[in-house]
Amino acid sequence: MTIERIESTERMSRIVKHNNTVYLCGQTAADEAWDITEQTQRCLQKVEDLLEKAGSSTEKLLMVTIYIRDMNDFAAMNKVWDAWVADKPKPARACVEAHMARPCVLVELSVTAAQ
Repeated sequence: MTIERIESTERMSRIVKHNNTVYLCGQTAADEAWDITEQTQRCLQKVEDLLEKAGSSTEKLLMVTIYIRDMNDFAAMNKVWDAWVADKPKPARACVEAHMARPCVLVELSVTAAQ
């Protein structure tokens, strides 16, 4: 059994690969100047970049869990999400309201993909 950990720190790895599956750490784009639209766009770009680094792509997404600080932002986040997945195979998805580690974090994405 081989487990590959990429960009590890003392706390976590940004990417973990096991059995042809790619797991990404939670992706955020926290900046007090950015609204939910900007944060969601930046998170999705980070997901694309990390999947490429892991030898995968958005075409191989399996599951995305979206944590959103305030469900009042759900429609605006979904507008960005829907545009992003419009021409991609659709992954399984969950979206939940959550308390975030920092107040400026409006959205966080947890991603699993095939390699």
